[in-house]
Amino acid sequence: MRVSSWPSTAEVNAVKEKVVQMSGGSVGDVRIVVSPYRICPLGAHIDHQGGIVSAMTINKGIILGFIPSDDGDVILQSGQFDGDVRFKVDVSQQPKSSTVVQGNGASKSCNKELDWGCYAKGAVYALQRRGFHLTKGIIGFICGSDGLDSSGLSSSAAVGVAYLLALENANNLIVSQTDNIELDRLIENGYLGLRNGILDQSAVLLSKYGCLMRMNCKTKEHNLVHLSEMQGNKQLNSQGAYKILLAFSGLKHALANNPGYNSRVSECQEAAQILLRASGAEEVEPLLCNVDPSTYEAHKASLEPNLAKRAKHYFSENLRVKEGLKAWASGDLETFGKLISASGLSSIENYECGCEPMIQLFKILIRAPGVYGARFSGAGFRGCCLALVDADHAEEAASFVKLEYPKVQPKLASQLKQDKLALICEAGDSAQIL
Repeated sequence: MRVSSWPSTAEVNAVKEKVVQMSGGSVGDVRIVVSPYRICPLGAHIDHQGGIVSAMTINKGIILGFIPSDDGDVILQSGQFDGDVRFKVDVSQQPKSSTVVQGNGASKSCNKELDWGCYAKGAVYALQRRGFHLTKGIIGFICGSDGLDSSGLSSSAAVGVAYLLALENANNLIVSQTDNIELDRLIENGYLGLRNGILDQSAVLLSKYGCLMRMNCKTKEHNLVHLSEMQGNKQLNSQGAYKILLAFSGLKHALANNPGYNSRVSECQEAAQILLRASGAEEVEPLLCNVDPSTYEAHKASLEPNLAKRAKHYFSENLRVKEGLKAWASGDLETFGKLISASGLSSIENYECGCEPMIQLFKILIRAPGVYGARFSGAGFRGCCLALVDADHAEEAASFVKLEYPKVQPKLASQLKQDKLALICEAGDSAQIL
C-alpha cells in the first residue's frame, strides 16, 4: 500500500536546517517527528460522552525537528510564532490556572504568541505526572503545513503528540500508543483545563493510511476499517476512490456570541444524569454512553429542550457511526457521505454549534459536484468544513467552493488567498518519528 506523501523531502530538509542553526549540530543529528492533522467524518461531539467515533488523518500536519540536549534545556522556535520558548525538563510544571477557553474549546492563551510553548510544557507536565523521569530536553523547531489554517483539524492534539514523541525519544522512553493517548489527554484536560475527549489524540496516534479508525471512547477499544475495493461494479482502492476537500471560512477566532465547548459537555452530562436517575441508576457516572438507548427512548420527554437536543445528537450520532462503518467497509461511499451530511446537520440543529459563515460553507459543500457528504471539521465556530468527494470531481468541487463562498462572505473570503479557499487532501498516516 502506498504511504502518505507528506511530508516532502524539501519540508523535512528546511526544518533540519533550522534546527542546525539553533543548535550548532549537524544535519545528521536532527530527528524528525511528523504528527498529522485529523478529520472526523462521523462521531462529532460524542467522544467526551464515551460514544463511538471514527477518524482519519490527512497528509498535512506538524513537523518537529529536534536534537536532544544533555543539560535538560528545552529551547524551541516556531514557524508560526515569534520568540523562543525556554525551560528545563527537571522543573515541575503546574496546571495553567489562567487558561481562557474559547468557544471552540481551544485554549486562548495557547493561541497567542506569548504562550505558544504551553503544549511543550504540558507534555513535560504529563510525563512528570505519570512518573517518567526526564533528564534530557530538546532543541527544536516546530511548524505546521505551509499556509494552512489548521482550525478544526485538531492541531492542538498534533502538537501535543509531537512534543510527547520528541521528549520520549530524547530520553529513550518506550511508551505505547494507547499510553500516549492518555498522556496527550492529560496535557489538554489536566494542564490546560479543556474538557475534550480522546478522539483527536487517538486519530493522530492510531490512524493508518487508507483506513478509517473506529474507537469506542468508553472502552478504549479501537480497530481499523479498510475501505472495500468494490462499489457496485466499480473498482475502488483506498488511494483513488476519494479525496478529502477542506473548505476554509476565513474565521480565525471563535465568535463571541457562540456558546462554549465546555458548556455543551456539561449539558450532555446533565442530560445523562436525569436519564440515569429516571431509570434508577443515579449512582452510575453521568455520561450518555451509560444510558441504555431504551432508557433514553422511555424518558427523553422528561428532558428540557436544550438537554433533549444534546441527547438526541448523541444517540443519533452513535447510530450514524455504526451505519457509516458498515457503509465504508462495503465501499458504499454514497451512503457514507449522506451520513456525514446528516451528522453535520445534527451538529447544527441538536448540538447547536457553528456560526453563520460556517453553516453557509457547509451548505455550499453539500451542493458541490462530486461531494458525497460534508460537515464542520471541529466545532464549527471557526476554521473549516470537510467533505468527502469523488476523486474524479475533486478539482471541480474545489472550484465550486471558490466561486460560491465569496458571494455569501466576501469580506471573509477576501482574507484568504484564492487558492487557499479550498484544499484537496489525501488520507494520512499516524504520528511517528521518521
